[in-house]
Amino acid sequence: MIHPTAEVESGAQVGPGTRVWHHCHVRAGAKIGADCNLGYGVYVDMGVVIGDRCKLQNRVSVYHGVTIEDGVFVGPHVTFTNDKAPRAVAPDGTPQGDDDWTVLPTLVQEGASIGAGSVILPGITIGRWAMVAAGSVVSRDVPDHALVAGNPARPAGYVCSCGRTLAKHGETLYCGHCDRTYDFPPLGEPEQA
Repeated sequence: MIHPTAEVESGAQVGPGTRVWHHCHVRAGAKIGADCNLGYGVYVDMGVVIGDRCKLQNRVSVYHGVTIEDGVFVGPHVTFTNDKAPRAVAPDGTPQGDDDWTVLPTLVQEGASIGAGSVILPGITIGRWAMVAAGSVVSRDVPDHALVAGNPARPAGYVCSCGRTLAKHGETLYCGHCDRTYDFPPLGEPEQA
């Protein structure tokens, strides 16, 4: 289902069962899997790859260089950036073109969730089933199942694949909601660049 106000450019691929809602723009060369939901005003740039069963809420911007694997949730107003040193013009004042960008690949792995209003800096990997708290600025890789929050986003614990925060139970981590147990290393502060 593609809403009449959405623009899906020729050369974009949209999988079966995917819904593209009001005022979305999907650029040529983008690949969107099956059974996804793109909310109001979502922008998907050229070359972006989105897996199956993903949900991108209203006003998400996904720029060139981003790959989102299966089953990922992206909250409203999340922005994925793609160049660490963007400029509109060169030092001599001439406009920058597509060849002047240094696109760094960003990967969001299976089952991850990114909270509303977060900004994902370029060159980041967000691990499987990780969770980024709303309003975070992610400037470092996020391990599998890690919960990160803040600006810059810092480790705040681990989450279960069901989305609940894990509690320490002896030498393991335990989900009181679904009874799963995990064995993850302690989360430390990321090293400074």
